[in-house]
Amino acid sequence: MLLWKIFVLYTRVALFSWGGGPASLALMQRETTAALWIPPGGAHPVPWCTPLEFSDAVAVGNALPGPIAPQVSAYIGYKLAGLPGAVAAALGTVLPTTLLMLVMVIYFFKIKDSGVVKSMLKAVRPVVVGLLLWTAYDMAYSVFGTKSCGWGSAIPQGWDKLAFMLVSFAILTFTNINPAFVIFGAACVGGIVYRG
Repeated sequence: MLLWKIFVLYTRVALFSWGGGPASLALMQRETTAALWIPPGGAHPVPWCTPLEFSDAVAVGNALPGPIAPQVSAYIGYKLAGLPGAVAAALGTVLPTTLLMLVMVIYFFKIKDSGVVKSMLKAVRPVVVGLLLWTAYDMAYSVFGTKSCGWGSAIPQGWDKLAFMLVSFAILTFTNINPAFVIFGAACVGGIVYRG
């Protein structure tokens, strides 16, 4: 039953997301942090993942080659139900949209110049940017710990995380370095600096 719920949730995310994998992260985060399950041996329902766990999933997914959405969904699916959960989540993320794309390819050249389609996309594109901004904003809460101490006190306490964020933003904005190398470099620095 849990595997079916995982598949259905990620199918829903895939079918109601516009703008590709990164744009689906906002809806995915909202759905997975709101969904509840009872872990083995647990007595009370808990969220499928916390915002911090979702941030970890995005970080791991960005460190790997390939599309981000199936990687994040597989990470959370694995947390819930092991390898079968990861497979169910990845299939839910990829299968419906792949089938839909195959159907759309057949009709693409008939509708690509349609005024209705162009008008719809003109309104959807800025919304996708808004979804990405919301995801970044919500992830900042979990990364900087601002929910517990507020933005004003979080920045001084998390100055090192802010430095990582600003340096990576600058590197990605002003150079052509592959993001995977930025993530790998941060992981190496973190492994040295934060080793307990």
